[in-house]
Amino acid sequence: MTTYRVCCFLRRFRPASNEPSEAIGNVFEAYDGADGGGSALGEEALRRFLREVQGEAGDDDVEAAAREVLAFAAEHRLLKKGGGLTVEGFHRWLCSDANAALHPRRGSVPLSHYFIYTGHNSYLTGNQLSSGCSEAPIAKALRDGVRVIELDLWPNASKDEVEC
Repeated sequence: MTTYRVCCFLRRFRPASNEPSEAIGNVFEAYDGADGGGSALGEEALRRFLREVQGEAGDDDVEAAAREVLAFAAEHRLLKKGGGLTVEGFHRWLCSDANAALHPRRGSVPLSHYFIYTGHNSYLTGNQLSSGCSEAPIAKALRDGVRVIELDLWPNASKDEVEC
């Protein structure tokens, strides 16, 4: 079971597999040869990954992030004997809370602290059950500050156009 914290509640999922996905394996392979060792992500390759993929900027931030990753790997016994992060360790770290998008070191706050102005059924000209739709209410919502719009699209009777 994997537990994810979302806002103020926990959600548990049974992973389909404990193996790294093909996409994670491909990213790992792209960086694991950077130190010349192969099959393990060395410190320099990890720093390069943190800069190029994770978007860490500045040498101090990259070093701090690399130390955190290696500390996580050491704590969970995910380092190879000769050093470096295994693909399993890389996968476990990527999917752990230690690699959360909203991370305290990056100065973020939980998603629940943000106000996101969204539009639901923004295309409707009246009530949800019997009104028509138009692009005018969408344009008005965007002018009013809405930044996320929901659109329901349905094929017409002849299935050659889309209706809202």
